[in-house]
Amino acid sequence: MFNLANRVPFDDRVNHQAEMSDLNVTLIQNYLKEVKSSLYEKTRTGDFVEVCRDMNIISNLPEYVKPKNVGLMFFSMEPDKFFPYTQIDVVQFPGGLGGNDIIEQTFKGPIQQHLRDALQYIRNTIITEKIIKYPDRAEADRFFNYPFAAIEEALSNAVYHRAYDEREPIEVRVESDRIEIVSFPGPDRSVTIEGLKNYRVSNRRYRNRRIGDFLKELHLTEGRNTGFKKILDALEANGSPKPEFETDESHSYFITRVFIHEGFEKEEVDKNLLSGSTPSTPNSTPSTPNSTPSTPNSTPLVLSQKDLKNLGLREQILTLVKENPSVSKKQMSETLGVSMYALKKELAVMSEEHVAEFVGYSRNGKWVVY
Repeated sequence: MFNLANRVPFDDRVNHQAEMSDLNVTLIQNYLKEVKSSLYEKTRTGDFVEVCRDMNIISNLPEYVKPKNVGLMFFSMEPDKFFPYTQIDVVQFPGGLGGNDIIEQTFKGPIQQHLRDALQYIRNTIITEKIIKYPDRAEADRFFNYPFAAIEEALSNAVYHRAYDEREPIEVRVESDRIEIVSFPGPDRSVTIEGLKNYRVSNRRYRNRRIGDFLKELHLTEGRNTGFKKILDALEANGSPKPEFETDESHSYFITRVFIHEGFEKEEVDKNLLSGSTPSTPNSTPSTPNSTPSTPNSTPLVLSQKDLKNLGLREQILTLVKENPSVSKKQMSETLGVSMYALKKELAVMSEEHVAEFVGYSRNGKWVVY
């Protein structure tokens, strides 16, 4: 009997500690109305137990009526009473990990509600748009520090795939240059570490199919291995660096790491760039044409406008990446004196034509010329 019960996914198991009174009829009505279900009218005039049975959120035995775990997760006012730490913690580090300031916000309640509340909080307090206008053209560059669609998809996937029998919350860590979404445990064994690095993932086993069904009805997730592509597409459309997906050999955790757009820098760096100077760091020494860069993205560009003025944009880009394979798009834009929009447009064409492309993660990758 125990072995048979263990074969039933956790979200579809009967919860023997709960009672029918733990299911909230208002939450059920709101859900059925939102998804435009024909059962909505039945909740107002019919038998409540019968409606729950039609929704398959209670046991099927007429003599033993108990809620299933998935019913309690979506339609109980306090699901953490049955599944401790069913919550999302959003933790901000305004001064970095070594700073004294930490802003923490915890979201609880039915899982669809605390997911929406956390996303709304992130949209209102963390997501920022920047608009850059140019005197020589009408079109402005518009981009966000983090595209909301990518964060929404990553957090929805964490809610979908986490294990609700583990006493660990989902954590959203907001640092100065990235957002990390951490959940437990990691992905199914069919998802490999190498596949995550190459953004090629095909999950052959779903941990919470019933939860996925409800989230799909609410248009919070699709559940067809499309999450990774949606995140990549949203970041690319915003001009953001590629994400990182991380787990360990035992698949005990999963991290989605989204990096800030290059156009958003610390205030002191922005001031230095506006004044035309290079930000200095403690114990740094002035750079010379023959100096060796300490980090990939701090490499000085030694080519002058005079060296590049007789070249077309593509040739200028190729000249820069051959000199410094780790040069950033921001450095290219400033050195060549072109807008980020025009630069990215040309880089996209070069990648499609297999002329040159950026390989690896944004922090340690490099340009490859074919």
